[in-house]
Amino acid sequence: MRRRATRDGTESLTTQNTPKRRDYSIHTGGGYAGRMSEEHPGPHGYSGDKQALLGRLRRIEGQIRGLQRMVDEDTYCIDVLTQISAAKSALQAVAVGLLEDHLAHCVVDAARAGDPAAKVKEASDAIARLVKS
Repeated sequence: MRRRATRDGTESLTTQNTPKRRDYSIHTGGGYAGRMSEEHPGPHGYSGDKQALLGRLRRIEGQIRGLQRMVDEDTYCIDVLTQISAAKSALQAVAVGLLEDHLAHCVVDAARAGDPAAKVKEASDAIARLVKS
């Protein structure tokens, strides 16, 4: 048996034979309505440049690890804040690139199919989340 955290902060026990399903709600403050990959089958707009995207995300991951190290080493507050700002800017750049790909591929494909309303709403909601953050 394996312990697993649930959305409400409690733990549950699962057997080893239980299929693994990632619970993104822990990281997203409430989760997503369903499994994203089932709702939106690929390929996605970023698929053609996936390796470059993964490389950028790995660099950002390294920045975050560097931030942890800075805090662990009691680095001056302003220096830590400067690095947080840099990591946030890097994530924003990735988000804007993904949004551009979504508009150029997913929304355009939906428009060609004659039903762009849902994709436009989805993109508008994503823009609102980016602007708010």
